Amino acid sequence: MSKLDNPLSIYKLLPKSNCKLCGAPTCLAFAAAVIKGDKRINECPHLEKEDIEELNGQIVRQMTPEEQLKQILVPLKEEILNVDFSAAVERLGAKFSGDKLTVKCLGKDFIVDSKGNFISDCHINVWVIVPLLNYIIHSAGKDLSGKWVTFRELSSDTVWISFFEKRFEEPLKQLIDSYPDLIEDLILIFNGKHVENSYSSDISLVLYPLPKVPLLICYKKPVEDLQSQLNIFFDMTADENLKIDSIYRLCVGLLVMFQKIALRHA
Repeated sequence: MSKLDNPLSIYKLLPKSNCKLCGAPTCLAFAAAVIKGDKRINECPHLEKEDIEELNGQIVRQMTPEEQLKQILVPLKEEILNVDFSAAVERLGAKFSGDKLTVKCLGKDFIVDSKGNFISDCHINVWVIVPLLNYIIHSAGKDLSGKWVTFRELSSDTVWISFFEKRFEEPLKQLIDSYPDLIEDLILIFNGKHVENSYSSDISLVLYPLPKVPLLICYKKPVEDLQSQLNIFFDMTADENLKIDSIYRLCVGLLVMFQKIALRHA
């Protein structure tokens, strides 16, 4: 039997009765959960023991996004060995002391050594570290233009655009809708700055996830029957100072931090 590395390959082997005894709403949902590692194939009560043993040896579980990022870290830590920290200071808007580079991320110091190891008083997650290493290695050091553009204007890749909208913009809007005071917390905790209200917003806030990759958050509060609006903008040089995939991952990392802050409001 060939490897079972996608939900459909497992679904074909299931009874397709949608009995829900496994805890999933459908057999296809169960198959998807098995591939993700959220369910085990023996949780289907209709499969024979012999079949389960055979199938277990054929299933290839998909890595989680976090696991994928941890794999990406390995080559990045090898690449950073070739970076001259002292020469990169101006390019990155960073500081250099001893053998370590200090980069401001959301107003907090992230200290990195020549082997790619980080120290910070701020919570460190892999969604932030991977873009930060990419920034140190690949940033062109372009000065900010002062012109704001959307993620869609930075990238023509529909996959990254979809990821950005579904996994950052939409959940961030839901988060701010649920916790309106979150905007003020972002200012206090992450050295955000109010700017003149832009794009018909009630609140316009600039954050600096990285020194040369600022983020403009524009939020319009809901009024009567009108829903709230959230728009995210980047300096037009962003894709020269950080690759598109890392911009997306950095934003998801910020969302993880924001969600932790929101829990304090719960």
